Amino acid sequence: MKVLFIGGTGVLSSACSELAISKGIDLYHLNRGLSAGIRNITGMKTILSDIRNVEQTKKAIYEHFFDVVVDFIAFEPEHILNDIELFTAKTTQFIFISTASAYQTPEILPVTEDMPLENPFWEYSRKKIACEMVLKEAYQKTGFPYTIVRPSHTYDKTKIPLIGGFTALSRMSMGLPVVVPGDGTSIWTLTYNKDFAVGLVGLLGNPSTINEAFHITSDEWHCWNNIYRIFAAELNVTPHLVHIPSEIIVKYNKEIGDGLLGDKSHSMIFDNSKIRKFVPEFNPQMKLKDGAKEIVKWFNENTMHIEIDNNFNNFMEKNIADILLFSSQLNNQ
Repeated sequence: MKVLFIGGTGVLSSACSELAISKGIDLYHLNRGLSAGIRNITGMKTILSDIRNVEQTKKAIYEHFFDVVVDFIAFEPEHILNDIELFTAKTTQFIFISTASAYQTPEILPVTEDMPLENPFWEYSRKKIACEMVLKEAYQKTGFPYTIVRPSHTYDKTKIPLIGGFTALSRMSMGLPVVVPGDGTSIWTLTYNKDFAVGLVGLLGNPSTINEAFHITSDEWHCWNNIYRIFAAELNVTPHLVHIPSEIIVKYNKEIGDGLLGDKSHSMIFDNSKIRKFVPEFNPQMKLKDGAKEIVKWFNENTMHIEIDNNFNNFMEKNIADILLFSSQLNNQ
């Protein structure tokens, strides 16, 4: 099977690449060849092109036909329209990596793929929804063979799944307070990238997945308080968690706040029955406790990749100082 990944070196695509290659898939990456970085993949072939340059990419893939094309880096409807132009008659299956944040805030858990798509808070999610609509319309008009995959907060040893990433981890290690949205009791699902890869690779080349959507997530979930405590335990520290409503956080940092209001501030548990039906081998293995251990070990051994985000640090300091002052004033009334 000949497969093209658009991208190939990100958290999701690197794990999918490694698994696909191990299964003997003839894998190609289409990218600019600039960002392999810490996720260097071997065993695939590279087509050098900027996917946003349609004419350049047409020339680059002119002699190729792919059984499957997977676009990991399409974020806007225009990107999908370009994909349709590029890969019509060039593939028998096109997989779009969307997002589980496209689902409306659930009233009933667990979430299934039939949940309506709506996100009034986060532009990122609305654009992904619009991408899905473009694909559905193309299928109805021309039969363009799409499959939609919706991951939710996927991590690997290099990506810390805390709000603020390494900066939050660093603050905890130094005994500094960290912001946790709401009261920290909302339930959240974190998925290890290699577990996600089993689901994604299992969909490749399956004609029964055309015109279907799948989320691929872990079956383990934790409240946000526990997520921070798991990482703190691995650091051998007691976390100082400061609980702040997402509606307040957004006033200090719109980007972080929109992601909370549109995704992470409400509980999300997923029903993975559908992906298991199509990919029976899908069975997430990584527990967050073990994932946290792997992350802390990797950062301890790769200090050159440590980078504090001063803007995030300043946001957190200001937000915490204000909320503690407000709480103090209330207590003194």
